[in-house]
Amino acid sequence: MGSPDNNPISISVKTDYIEEQSRPENHRYAFAYTITITNTGPRPAKLISRHWIITDADNQVQEVRGQGVVGVQPRLEPGVSFEYTSGAILETPVGTMEGSYQMVEDDGTKFDAKIPVFTLSAPRSLH
Repeated sequence: MGSPDNNPISISVKTDYIEEQSRPENHRYAFAYTITITNTGPRPAKLISRHWIITDADNQVQEVRGQGVVGVQPRLEPGVSFEYTSGAILETPVGTMEGSYQMVEDDGTKFDAKIPVFTLSAPRSLH
């Protein structure tokens, strides 16, 4: 069983504010995030589920759990990446997301790949 220090999964994130889906006057701020998951370890691993912790500027926390990502459970061979884009709606113009992917290797070994905290931030509006 591997220790969390030598996590064989690397995760990078890009975020975008989606102005056309946002309604600041209704406390609705829409964001897209693109995540790239790379298997940097020696063995294949399959992403079976996800756990997100989404916190807005008012410290309201939403927890989201589900199977796979965007409807799939990708199996990553060593050196292979999987990229997907999804979205989140916040009631404030700034918030954070973090969490983990629950992974399983071919031999049944399970481990969590930690998703580092990242910020969702709407650009400042000029009026």
